Parts: sequence; C-alpha cells; structure tokens
Amino acid sequence: MTPPDLLRAMFDRAVARADPMLCVPAALPPRPQGEVLVIGAGKASARMAEAVESAWGPCDGLVITRYGYARPCRGIEIVEAAHPVPDDAGVAATRRMLEKLNGLGPDAFVLALISGGGSALLCAPAAGITLDEKQALTRALLASGAPIGDINGVRKEISAVKGQRLAVAAYPARMVALMISDVPGDDPADIASGPTVGHDGDAARALSVLTRWGVTPPPAIAAFLGAGGDPVAVDDPRLACVTNTVCAAPAQSLEAAAELAHGAGYAVDILGDAVVGEAREVAAEHAALALKSQGPRVILSGGELTVTKRGDGVGGPNAEYALALAVALDGAPGIHAIACDTDGVDGAAEVAGAVIGPDTLATATAKGIDPLAALGRNDAHSFFAAIDAQVVPGPTLTNVNDFRAILIEG
Repeated sequence: MTPPDLLRAMFDRAVARADPMLCVPAALPPRPQGEVLVIGAGKASARMAEAVESAWGPCDGLVITRYGYARPCRGIEIVEAAHPVPDDAGVAATRRMLEKLNGLGPDAFVLALISGGGSALLCAPAAGITLDEKQALTRALLASGAPIGDINGVRKEISAVKGQRLAVAAYPARMVALMISDVPGDDPADIASGPTVGHDGDAARALSVLTRWGVTPPPAIAAFLGAGGDPVAVDDPRLACVTNTVCAAPAQSLEAAAELAHGAGYAVDILGDAVVGEAREVAAEHAALALKSQGPRVILSGGELTVTKRGDGVGGPNAEYALALAVALDGAPGIHAIACDTDGVDGAAEVAGAVIGPDTLATATAKGIDPLAALGRNDAHSFFAAIDAQVVPGPTLTNVNDFRAILIEG
C-alpha cells in the first residue's frame, strides 16, 4: 500500500469507528414502555436516528441535520438545515421540536441524539434577538480565530434552547441524551453547546469572549448580554431527570487508525485527541516534529484547529493545516500527510481536507500556483483543488472532529 493510500485508509477507518450504526446500539437502553419521543440535532443525528430505529423499530420524533446528511427513517422525521451558519429551516424545525416537548408528562421518555454541528442546526434565538443578528454574529466568530469552546460559550448565552434549555423544555419527562463528541476533552457541556447539560449562565463572560476576539456584536445582542441575558443554573432541579452519555469520541477513532498503521509496519505516536490552536502554527510545530522523527512512523492527532480569516480565499482548518505543513516541510523526502474533518466538511466547503507529499510544492509550482500566496489569503481549498489533492468523501454521517496523520517512511 502506498503512503497516500495508507493515509486515506486510516482516515476511512477513523470515520468507520465512529459510525452511529455501531456506537449508538451499544449505548441504547431497552425501549421504554409508554410514550417515547426521539429528538436530536447534529451532523450525525440522522444516522443516529436510523440506528435507533434499527434497534427499537419506528419511533415518533424529530431530528435536525445538515443539508445532505438525511437518512431514511420509518417514524422519526428528519429535517435538513444549514451549518455552520443557521437558517430559517433550522429555526422552524427547532420551534416544532420545542412544541413536541411541551406538555410531556412524567411518564414520557425522551431520547436526545446530539452530535457536533448541533450548535448551528438547533437554533432558537433568545427573546429580542433575530436570526439575522445571530447569523451575523456566527460569521464574525467563525472568522475571528476563536476556539470552539469560546464560540459555543457565546452561543449558549443568546439561545433559548442551548446550555441545558432543551432538557428543561422536556421536564418532567425522563430524558437520556446520547452524544457523539467533536470537542476537545469530550465534555458533554460543549458538544453542540450542551442543550441537555447543566450550565451556569454568564452573560458577562460571553461579552468578554467577544471583546477578546475582536468581535462587535449586533446592537440587540450587545444589549441582551449587557442586561444579564437569560441566566440559568447548573443545579436546576429539572435536570435531575436527564442522563447524558458520550457514545463515541475522537480518541477511539485515533486508536482505530493507529491499529491500521501498526499492521502496516509503522510505529505510531498519538499526540492526543484535543490538539487546538491556529492551524498554520500547529502545522509548523508538527513539521518540526516530523523532520526529526525516525521512520517508519506515523504521527496522529485530533482536536479542533482554528483559522483567523486574513484573506478572501476558500479554505478550512484542515486544508490550511495541510498547506502550512507542506510549506514548512518544503519537499522533505519521505514525508506524507493527511488532514481531514471526520464529518466530511472542512469549514463551509463540501471537502474533508487534503493530502500532501514530498512533491506537493513542486506540483503547485509547475502549475504556476504560489503556495505562500494561497496560504496568505486562506485559499487552501482552491490550492489543493488545482493540484488534485483534495479528500472529498461526501457526507460521512458522523463527526468526531479533525483527523491528522503524518507518515514518515523508513
């Protein structure tokens, strides 16, 4: 197997390990007697719903997923909406979900299926805030380079459904939430902005995050947060009816990829599943590590990198990491790499990421493409499209965050 083929096989193995059809049934309780409602949001949520019905049979429910990520279900309604910037379809579907929860009694059972992407797909702006204002703030935060934890911290404070509020809406029904983690550390409170997890509201903290990242919120959002927002408490007694369980996480996918690399004769170093930071800066660090490593070896890492928008190009954290890595390696012999998002979408493009090798820069130069200029304008997707080095798997139906592998030949 060639190095590029092995890298792609490792990515595919990592994705397969997080398939909801495998991880959801293992965590699913027996179907309760009486009224059962299945709800959910995220890029993996439709596949999770499909897995539930494969075990439980047809169920009543409503799940919101990204456009193109729907799956066939016999009872659960699947609604597609926009990600990473919410749209009217997401708002309308969230409103209907809250209506379904309203009025449930203590004998009802709610199964919540939560995965990465749910922060945008599950959208109910707090009172006095419009969708347009929330969209504007989301775009500004995504372009600022802020880490996902900070972004989700703000999202919680301006939402009527995130930061435990979905669970509160289901009270007094009993709720079990199954989650697929796409966040560093796998804290359930951070996955999809914690709609079923206790949260201490802090509007002042949200304002400080916006200031730190140079984001000026729309006036209505500034006024809402300035007035204290809509505070919630982590010890709200209504959360006693909720159980949150992470059923798939990035570490498991990295381990699956490591097994494949070991089987191919490579030593494996796993840097961790929670690597964060500016994509190009982390790439420079990883290039330095690769250059002094002895092959045959594979260096794996996961987590969630960020990009501070400096130019007008089309890119995402994984493609930018790959481009910056290629620049830092400068054609070093015997080193190949892949960087992809396990959900199949890097940034807002329908591209998971890219592969690089010793000939990446030479290939680009022969086509008249300047790698440094592309990096400077955040145009990594265009760069890799031009040299036919993109990874485009289509909807993967899961989401356990970034997957990066550097392969050093022996």
